[in-house]
Amino acid sequence: MDHVMLTNDDGIGTPGFRALYEALSEFVDVTAVAPADDQSAVGRAMSNEVTVTEHELGYAIEGTPADCTVVGLESLCPDVDLVVAGCNKGANLGAYVLGRSGTVSAAVEAAFFDVPAIAVSLYVPPPAPDEDREWHEVATGVADYREATRAATYLARHAAGAGVFEQAEYLNVNAPLPADEPAPMAITRPSTGYDMTARRDGDRIRLRDRIWERMREGDIPDPEGTDRRAIVDGRVSVSPLTAPHTVHRHESLDGLAETYLTSV
Repeated sequence: MDHVMLTNDDGIGTPGFRALYEALSEFVDVTAVAPADDQSAVGRAMSNEVTVTEHELGYAIEGTPADCTVVGLESLCPDVDLVVAGCNKGANLGAYVLGRSGTVSAAVEAAFFDVPAIAVSLYVPPPAPDEDREWHEVATGVADYREATRAATYLARHAAGAGVFEQAEYLNVNAPLPADEPAPMAITRPSTGYDMTARRDGDRIRLRDRIWERMREGDIPDPEGTDRRAIVDGRVSVSPLTAPHTVHRHESLDGLAETYLTSV
């Protein structure tokens, strides 16, 4: 591997992006093609046209993470061997989160170009009610991402040679905050647990993802082998995934297709 394209959804100026850029640059050429500003949770939203500005690390794009992958692979650095997206501040865990995440979506977009990809995120637990800190006050420096960059660089070095991308099209990596000892790595599958609520108060409705609070309390339904369980247990979660939607044939649906013209 000679050349990596690095993108994210938090924006090109964030410490998580800088941390991953510096770590990858120690052993491979890295070109940044990342959003100029925060594009969190935009999923695979796509623009018809974007503005490109040269940046000290590569290119800043006035667009989404998926835009960055397309303009990078099609125009700015088409010779890359790997796309890395991250390091995102905040975990991207669970099947329901994958489509929302700009970080993961950048990796998914790369899969359609037949370019392997790694999405990298840092789990920052929500503060407890009695903690004297806010979420935005955590993981503000490059060193805070060292657990995530350690895992990402290890996989960037070794995954392709080990044949990982012969089956997986991209890896979704989530790492805990650094501790005294390096975290072990677990190969996982996305959790299917879901706990979104919507509460109405007059003309306003508040949407709330209760999973994050439950993770802080350790009260999660996720079994061993899932991404959320690995993170709560202090391990690096690596989920090997494919981009196309899986299709299952159903005899009942086949039957409906056969009778369609006789019933309309």
